[in-house]
Amino acid sequence: MKLKTPIILASQSARRRELLTRLGVTFKCINPSVEECASRFLTPTEIARTNAHRKALTVARRYPDALVIGSDTVVALGSKVFGKPRDLLEAFTFLKKLSGSLHDVITGVSMIHAGSRRERLFSVHTSVAFQALTKQRIREYLSMINPLDKAGAYAIQEHGEWIIGEIHGSYTNVVGLPMEHVREALINWEKRTS
Repeated sequence: MKLKTPIILASQSARRRELLTRLGVTFKCINPSVEECASRFLTPTEIARTNAHRKALTVARRYPDALVIGSDTVVALGSKVFGKPRDLLEAFTFLKKLSGSLHDVITGVSMIHAGSRRERLFSVHTSVAFQALTKQRIREYLSMINPLDKAGAYAIQEHGEWIIGEIHGSYTNVVGLPMEHVREALINWEKRTS
């Protein structure tokens, strides 16, 4: 996919970088260095969208001629948001609470071109059903991955079959960037630029 506008991914996530690379898009990554908000006064969708927008905006201000893509993924069981765990004990607690449940993975995506004052903000929801997990199963799973940099303390692409029963919606959304939607948004962006 060839685009005329330079693209910046406002992220240092290897998973997001890999997903965007699969589109054949030329881009560079810049760490937005933004503290993520997790206010209890916001819904999970509002948290994902707010954080995505803040990441993109921080980088877009420095690179006004580029199309900056920021994203943020949250795991939510009802109104309870599971961000990145602080330590392995919290990761274990997260997975125990998600065990046997159907929860939502929500990714907010913000696209900003500061020079033309164009913005696009959207979010994508995927439902994920966890298997009923024993304490031993959780410990084994946590020994195979690094849960500390992952919302909800799990990664669908890393031994997800150990814990996930099924998903309803975008697989890449659960990885961290809903590529079907991002691809469509980039195509539409380019059409409006032409």
